[in-house]
Amino acid sequence: MSHVLSFEPPGAMPDPADSRFLMARGVEKVWPNGTVALERLNLNVGRGELVSLLGPSGCGKSTLLKMFAGLEPPSAGMLRWNGQPALAQSCKMAMVFQEATLMPWATIEENVRLPLSLAGVSKNVSTPQVMQALLAVGLENFLHARPRELSGGMQMRAALARALVIEPDLLLMDEPFGALDEFTRHKLDADIRALWARRNLTVLFVTHSIYEAVWLSSRVIVMGARPGRVIADIQIDGPKERDASFRTTPTFIRQVAELSTLLEQASGGTHD
Repeated sequence: MSHVLSFEPPGAMPDPADSRFLMARGVEKVWPNGTVALERLNLNVGRGELVSLLGPSGCGKSTLLKMFAGLEPPSAGMLRWNGQPALAQSCKMAMVFQEATLMPWATIEENVRLPLSLAGVSKNVSTPQVMQALLAVGLENFLHARPRELSGGMQMRAALARALVIEPDLLLMDEPFGALDEFTRHKLDADIRALWARRNLTVLFVTHSIYEAVWLSSRVIVMGARPGRVIADIQIDGPKERDASFRTTPTFIRQVAELSTLLEQASGGTHD
């Protein structure tokens, strides 16, 4: 999935010295009805980081993610991908949404192949890539199944395989596991961390769960209630390889408490 997009504010000059893989500077988003979704937002994400966006509903987390996906332009400010003003010129991006959005009539193999088919890649060339992506998410034995034959967690694995099949540098995830049970969510979080470490991905992950953010991330960005802005940038102190035992450590509990306090401040007593 690629987009030839450039969001250059008047008079903006590129900064070739900037080493950030993703960058937002003074980014704002005002919807046609006048609602200010994002206000003067600044954010850096380094190559190879796994960063979660955490904040109250309506604070602009998904809007910011869509901007980095090239699906939504900012009203003001500057975006950079690997120092470049256009996404297609800088990195290969894939996105996983809140729902699996699989084609119900197609097999899992056909669903995963879709991005390569749309890019004109022949079946002979794409088949090894499809199988590698299915292996990466543990669905190699379900390539002929239809989505309705899979559980919700397996459908999200298929959506993840469809994202991975293009071998992205940048993976954007918009609260993909929010509708799943806790056990399945924990398993998929572990899969994401394993894939991130193995493939050297840069991941930006939207979540409402403090526990998920702490367990999953190398950094957590806390956003304030509308208009959305960054109110805290927290480095997560945890081992590179994490299992269920990390959730019971004093380090985990302390960071959950810290983020809980920040999220309460971020909500500002307002509700969407």
